[in-house]
Amino acid sequence: QLQASGGGLVQAGGSLRLSCAASGRTFSRYVMGWFRQAPGKEREFVAAINWSSGSTFYVDSAKGRFTISRDNVKNTMNLQMNSLKPEDTAVYYCAADPFLTAQNMGNSPPGYWGQGTQVTVSS
Repeated sequence: QLQASGGGLVQAGGSLRLSCAASGRTFSRYVMGWFRQAPGKEREFVAAINWSSGSTFYVDSAKGRFTISRDNVKNTMNLQMNSLKPEDTAVYYCAADPFLTAQNMGNSPPGYWGQGTQVTVSS
């Protein structure tokens, strides 16, 4: 129901735009967000956006470099990632939940997950 895409290989300092397409249900009233998991590390929260797009929340390492957005008509969510660093290398997952908020999505596991998309940043 959540399909992530847009990953790839990019040099440090480059940009990538991840997309998450929702299907099978309407996620327009759900908070949506991105998580990532690097090899040998736990999955971590990256960014989230409330259903109205009026509120966003980012992990400190993403602030100023990543921008999350959504289109509730198209049932899609995007993550624009600029100034990428090798430490951003991970599998990125999109997620959604009807009860969480952008501010607490990183603290509780969302109910819906998409498959991951690999982001590799070379130095």
